Amino acid sequence: MGLVEAYNRLRQGTPLSPRLVIVGGAGWKNQAIHRAAAASPYASDIRFLGRVPDADLPPLMNGALALVYPSIYEGFGLPPLEAMACGTPVITSNRSSMPEVVGDAALLVNPNDRADLADAMAQIVNDPSLREDLRERGLKQVRRFSWEETARLTLEVYEGTSS
Repeated sequence: MGLVEAYNRLRQGTPLSPRLVIVGGAGWKNQAIHRAAAASPYASDIRFLGRVPDADLPPLMNGALALVYPSIYEGFGLPPLEAMACGTPVITSNRSSMPEVVGDAALLVNPNDRADLADAMAQIVNDPSLREDLRERGLKQVRRFSWEETARLTLEVYEGTSS
């Protein structure tokens, strides 16, 4: 709901805003976001794609102006890293693991503050130099993470050799 409300605010202040595309399978208690989207004055510009096959995510992210990921609670946060690896600017939460994951390569917002989220979305829409800066910082930030390093650290934990 909060994302749709923020999108409505964005559209009120920035009429030429892009569509809002929401990706992900049907989740627990997700009826509220569908109701909010249906009630939006911009409902025709809000799309629910459902679960997208992994192979289709990179082209989808490459075509996106930004990934907006206002997670309330996140254990790690792969979608922001996947977006940064595609060169897509990221807007995400200023809580949980997200600040550590994205570093200074994303716009951080209070996920419960619709105005904060809408303002960050407007910055992305209206400022091409900010988008380029976030793209470059994101590509640099994502290099800090690798599956090889994750496997090595996990093995250290299992072997009891971690520092």
